Amino acid sequence: MSRSFLYAARRPLALLSAVVALALANGATARAADDPEPKQRTLGIVLYPRFELLDVFGPAEMFGNLAGRVKLVMVAEKAGPVASAQGPKAVADFSFEDCPPLDLVMVPGGFGTIAELKNEKLLDWLRARADKAEITMSVCSGSALLAKAGLLDGRRATSNKQFFGLAVAQGPKVDWVKEARFVDDGNRVTSSGVSAGTDMSLHVIERLYGKEVAEKVANATEYQRQVDGSIDPFAKFLKQ
Repeated sequence: MSRSFLYAARRPLALLSAVVALALANGATARAADDPEPKQRTLGIVLYPRFELLDVFGPAEMFGNLAGRVKLVMVAEKAGPVASAQGPKAVADFSFEDCPPLDLVMVPGGFGTIAELKNEKLLDWLRARADKAEITMSVCSGSALLAKAGLLDGRRATSNKQFFGLAVAQGPKVDWVKEARFVDDGNRVTSSGVSAGTDMSLHVIERLYGKEVAEKVANATEYQRQVDGSIDPFAKFLKQ
């Protein structure tokens, strides 16, 4: 076994990104010579105390393997480490005050959602950023925060089935979809609980970059995606 292979094995994320990049480069549909290079989008993932780990890192894994097409940044009320509900911390690159322009915004859920529903700084920041973003997404109970900020009024949306009532209570003007893995309502895309955020992310990637790109990311990460957002095997856990 070569030293170079052993070195790469110690860097699995970098290796995986390289594998995805190679797959995309080798299989991407060729652009016409005069077509401009697609712009790099910036995705801001919101962190807050007691966020759900997979809500953040499932989507981050998918978008982060887009070979320079998407730049990921973590954003919180204050820059620095933020503890998840499971304990491990993620580092916010930017605070709400110094966050750069964002093309995409994603809000995770987690047990910390309940406290953040009273955080006017977060809600105001979401209102300001969502109107400027190409797509604003949420995972799990993150849709409760979007609803509380009034960003889902008159729209279809979903949320974590085991805490569905929490989201519904924040948005009486929202058309809440009880049985859905994810719901696409134009520039608002919401998903059900935790792992559903990964399917939602691949759906958005397909919207932005095409089916072939989304499939290559899923295959390179060995993820079996749920393409149809209306299929929801966990709706049976919804508490009326």
